[in-house]
Amino acid sequence: MIGFETHQNALDSLKTRGRYRILAPCTGYDFASNDYLELARSKILRDAAITAIERGVGLGAGASRLLRGNDPEHEALESEAATFFGAPKALFFGGGFVANTAIFSTLPRQGDLILYDALIHASAHDGMRLGRAQTIAFKHNDASHAESLITNWKNQGGTGRIWLAFETLYSMDGDRAPIADFVALAQRHDAVLVADEAHATGVFGVQGRGFMSAYEGQADIVTLHTCGKALGVSGALVCAAEPLIDTLINKARSFIFATAPAPLSAALVRTSLQALRQDPCPSDALSKQISHAHQEAQKKCGLTILQSQIIPVIISDDKHTMAIAQNMQARGFDIRGIRPPTVPRGTARLRISITLNTSTTQISDMFSALAEELESRPNV
Repeated sequence: MIGFETHQNALDSLKTRGRYRILAPCTGYDFASNDYLELARSKILRDAAITAIERGVGLGAGASRLLRGNDPEHEALESEAATFFGAPKALFFGGGFVANTAIFSTLPRQGDLILYDALIHASAHDGMRLGRAQTIAFKHNDASHAESLITNWKNQGGTGRIWLAFETLYSMDGDRAPIADFVALAQRHDAVLVADEAHATGVFGVQGRGFMSAYEGQADIVTLHTCGKALGVSGALVCAAEPLIDTLINKARSFIFATAPAPLSAALVRTSLQALRQDPCPSDALSKQISHAHQEAQKKCGLTILQSQIIPVIISDDKHTMAIAQNMQARGFDIRGIRPPTVPRGTARLRISITLNTSTTQISDMFSALAEELESRPNV
């Protein structure tokens, strides 16, 4: 009989270190999701789903896009998304992870350099491992360090194209990239910017177009807009110049060999984008929630330098982090603990997400409860 002792031993080690993960139900007030605009369970998307089904939109694609899985809903979404974001062309993927994997494994070529922020998404790392370009990390949000690495690379004989990769808003720290500095750096070195807008799309920029909206459309910019966060559905849109999109269609394995996203999902993302277009200030209500949360976080918990809807509370110790998260959940506030390797060692944290799923009163109550938990020793 086959045994899996090595797997079980590894799992036991995770439990000992406080890093064992389980699938937990959604309970209590939402301070954990990325459903920033409260669209995921909204009437607007429910009605859109019913209408789409009634007009015959498919619940599944049945094949990859290059076989029989290409649907008019996919193409309509890509056309509308390119117009909305101001990009030359867009391509719809089943999710942000596979989209990032496709970008980094396919677009940079052998002899090129991918210069990436040290805190970039895991999906980018997986894509880089599959690709052939050289990869170097620069210090988080440090354009000067990035430039020094470019200079060193060129001095050592590097002659390929440079791809400068970063997130516009970081999912675990909630801080923003110095976009203007990166744009200027790319221009000085004829580099291509690869900007992940996952947590900015729908929340920041004119009509929720993200932080890159002032630059998007230029030939040297690739952006990723995920559809499963503020847009409330699933999937991801890569926006880029036509030759790059066509390269993904022809060479990206995670596009070519994957069953296409459900046409119904494409139809619902179209509805989310339409909702953003029709509302001149789609995230005004969320902005007020975020401002209130920042005030409460500083007043009650001493948290400062907060920049977005994502509020990290650094605990450091893995077990303490999970104990506080569990205590908060028991008090009715769904807050999750984040541990390595998702974040660097020694920076285990609570990740508090502010969405329209909670009221200002619930936000205030949550920070009052959190202050009590932080003051007392967690149950470990």
